[in-house]
Amino acid sequence: MKNPKARSPFTDVIHAGRKPDPGYKGLSVPIYQSSTFAFESAEQGADFFAGRQEGYIYTRLGNPTIRALEDTLASLEHGARGLGTATGMAAISTVYAALLGRDSHMIGTASMYAASRTIIETEFARFGVQYDFVDTRDIGNIECALRPTTTLLMIETPANPTMHLTDIRAAADLARKHNLTLVVDNTFCSSILQTPLDLGADIVVHSLTKFISGHGDVIAGMIVTREEALFTRLRQVLKVFGGTMDPHQAWLVLRGTKTLALRMEKAQENASKLALWLEGHPLVAWVNYPGLASHPQRALAQAQMKGFGSMLAFGLKGGFEAGRKMMNAVNVCTLAVSLGSVESLIQHPASMTHSIVPKAEREEAGIMDDMIRLSVGCEGYEDLRDDLDQALARSAG
Repeated sequence: MKNPKARSPFTDVIHAGRKPDPGYKGLSVPIYQSSTFAFESAEQGADFFAGRQEGYIYTRLGNPTIRALEDTLASLEHGARGLGTATGMAAISTVYAALLGRDSHMIGTASMYAASRTIIETEFARFGVQYDFVDTRDIGNIECALRPTTTLLMIETPANPTMHLTDIRAAADLARKHNLTLVVDNTFCSSILQTPLDLGADIVVHSLTKFISGHGDVIAGMIVTREEALFTRLRQVLKVFGGTMDPHQAWLVLRGTKTLALRMEKAQENASKLALWLEGHPLVAWVNYPGLASHPQRALAQAQMKGFGSMLAFGLKGGFEAGRKMMNAVNVCTLAVSLGSVESLIQHPASMTHSIVPKAEREEAGIMDDMIRLSVGCEGYEDLRDDLDQALARSAG
C-alpha cells in the first residue's frame, strides 16, 4: 500500500492521512480542544512564529486535530495541503479574498451554489471585483467571457442544483493557456467520485457539511491545493480573516469520512433507481441525473467521475404550485435544505436555496420554478420510491 492513489476508496477513507496519536497511540485522533499551546522555551516560541520550526501556537493558526483532517482530505484529493474552514462559505470566501482584488475579474458557473455567486455580486463587487457567470457546460462561453484582467475561473461540477457538468480537463487547459487559477467546487461528488486536481485544477473546495461528514450534524469547509505555493497564500488569508475550523468540528468530520465510501455507494444505488423511475412517471416533466441514458452529458460524467452520485433534479408538470404541494406531502424524505446526509433531503430551489437569485438570472442558469432538488440518502429504495409516489399524487390534487 505504498501508493495511496492505487488503493480502494473503501480503504482510503479509513486510512488516508491518519496516524496514531503520538502521545498515547490512540486509534481515534484526539480532540485538542485548546485555544493556545505552550512552548518549551522562548527560543522555540520565536522559531514557531518565524516559521523556522513547525509547531502549534494558537488554534486560529493551526491545531493538531484540524491538521489531521486537513491531511486526510489532501490525501483523498491527491493534493499538496488542505485548509480546514469553519464553513463551506468560509472556504469559498477565503479563495476569493486571496485571489481577487480591485479591478480583477472572475468567471464562474452560472448555476453554482447561490451564496457562492451572490457574495461576489453583492460584497466583493463593492471592492472593485468584476465578474461574469456563464453556462460553463460550453467551454466557448468561458473563452468569450475572458478579459485581460481575468484571474480566476470558478466552476461547480455537477452544478447546484441543475446537475450541469463542466469538463474539468478542458477548463484546466483553458486556465493554463490564459494564466488563470482554476477552482472546482467538488461538494456534490466528494473525493470518492471525482478528483479535480488529477484533471488539472489548481484548487478544490468542499462544504464538508455535506457528503464528507454525512450526518447532518456539523458545519465545516475545506480547501485543498495542488501546489504548496497556493496553500501558503490561502493559509495567510485564512489566518487573518479568522474563518478557522474548531477542533471538535474537525473530529466530527474525521469520524464521518470513515463511512464516506459506504454511504456514497448506497445513496448512489438509490439515486440511480429513483432517477429511472421518476423519468417514467406521468407527473414528472424531466429528470436530470448524469447516470441516465437521456442525460446529454453522460459521456463526460463517465470520463471524469467515478460514479454518477446521489444528487438529482426533476421538474413537475404542475409547475411551482405542484412543487409546493409535493414538498408538503413527503414523509420519508425530509423537507430540508442541505444535501449529502444519510437522510434523503428534498427542496424547491426557486423558493428556497436560490430564492435570493433574481428570477431572470435563475432561469438563465436553468433553475426553473418547476425544479425539485433531491439529495438521495441511504434509506431503503422501496420506501423512498413509495414516498415520492404518494407525494407526486398529492401534488396533482
